[in-house]
Amino acid sequence: MTRFAGAVRPSLARAAEAVRPRLERTATAAKPRVARLVRAVSPQAARTRKPKTWQYTAGATTAGLALAAGVVTAAGPWDSTGQRTAERDRAAAQERTGGADHGRNADTSDTSGTAGHAPLPAPSAASVLTGLGGGTSSVKAAPNGKALAGVLGPLLDAPELGTRSAAVVDVATGKRLYGEGASEPLVPASTTKIVTAAAALTALGPDHRLTTRTALEPDTKELVLVGGGDPTLTARKEADGWASLRELAADTAEALRKHDLREVTLSYDTTLYAGSDLHPIGVNGNLARVTALMADEARTDDSMSGPVRRVPDPAKDAAAKFASFLADHGIKTTSPGPSKATNRAESLAEVSSPPLSALVERMLTNSDNDIAEALARQTAVASGERADFDGADQAIRARLKRLGLPVDGAVFKDGSGLNREDRLTAGLLAALLAKASDPAHPELRPTLTGLPVAGFTGTLTSRYTDGAAGIVRAKTGTLTGVNTLAGTVVDQDGRLLSFAFLATNTTDPGAAQSALDRTATALASCGCR
Repeated sequence: MTRFAGAVRPSLARAAEAVRPRLERTATAAKPRVARLVRAVSPQAARTRKPKTWQYTAGATTAGLALAAGVVTAAGPWDSTGQRTAERDRAAAQERTGGADHGRNADTSDTSGTAGHAPLPAPSAASVLTGLGGGTSSVKAAPNGKALAGVLGPLLDAPELGTRSAAVVDVATGKRLYGEGASEPLVPASTTKIVTAAAALTALGPDHRLTTRTALEPDTKELVLVGGGDPTLTARKEADGWASLRELAADTAEALRKHDLREVTLSYDTTLYAGSDLHPIGVNGNLARVTALMADEARTDDSMSGPVRRVPDPAKDAAAKFASFLADHGIKTTSPGPSKATNRAESLAEVSSPPLSALVERMLTNSDNDIAEALARQTAVASGERADFDGADQAIRARLKRLGLPVDGAVFKDGSGLNREDRLTAGLLAALLAKASDPAHPELRPTLTGLPVAGFTGTLTSRYTDGAAGIVRAKTGTLTGVNTLAGTVVDQDGRLLSFAFLATNTTDPGAAQSALDRTATALASCGCR
């Protein structure tokens, strides 16, 4: 099995060192309480005494701190992104892909992770590598389902969670250990991105790249900028490993000069995608129009993630920027308009995105809606479906069925989870995450490596700071009245578990989020026998 991690901030290495002394002190103080917690949730204790919900909560948080301390203090060294070097090296050694640094300073030109031979594993926490099948000591048996229910049930019964469902799967065997309404379809919010990632990786493969190109029509000398559906195409001076619109302009200008052309009619082609480019939620700062051509996700500032005002016509905006870059190289153009490159057009230049594995990781870590919708469309294209919302629905469903996953009741109205008509089950999400850990499906590994790391990266950076930091790896989901969490944990016995918790009809998003975090922490700190 592989190691999973993902990170985007160079300062995390320093953060890890800063938090280490606090975690060590907390772990020492917490050990007696952890032991009491484990005894309290054992089957024998459960028959004689049923702790109240607050006791589970307090105990789980304390146990999570102790477990986090043990792993964080033993897991070094950390690389510049805050990702454990051991985890990255282990992924590289086994799959030669995944675990890539996908931040602003990423070098995504080579995702092999190895040169000549597989790297030796760096020092890491025994419990973490053991949970992934890489430790030298034997892993204990999977948690007992009844014991898990005794720990998780009271936490999931918290009134702030409204209507909820849950599933926990033992990754090593694929067996479901716990389920509460696990087959009930609920609104998944952004945990939908896990499904989108798996479908795209299955359809295209982790090494696939999205290409933006230019083509010259031989008769009319019309230059067409052909969109390849890469939302990470950048017009910024520093491309940092992403496909650069400036580079494409420079290469195109050189090719035009070879044709003795200094002035052209400029057009742009977005016909890779079909249907409406407006998401059902309408104009919204959480995503741009879904088009095959855009630069920097059509953002109107220098941000790379999060909501922000978007340009109203991303394709036209990208083409206008391209025209200005051509002008810098002495190529004069007309004002760009929409068109379609013919089969007779001569390709002049192209730039490609980082591998799909890196796009998936960035999507999951930052909960990037633009990448999610692009990958849903790309899945439709690769599957021979119409590249619109409905076609993506059909393509994603078909890919999951091929993986043998339970899709009954699932509804895929988009790829990002912003559509409130989406429906997923906790059972599907937990099973999918377990499938992504299966050595038989290395193509799915980025689905794990991109998961935010509790207390350190992405949408979990500010969560679990006093709980299972570094132990819980999960995709978050939040809409009004909806809170979800799905990911993986290594439990107290070194067992790797996948989980999914879905809650709808929540009235206090902060309280619901905290309740889900407490439940995940309890799962991480549980021996549950």
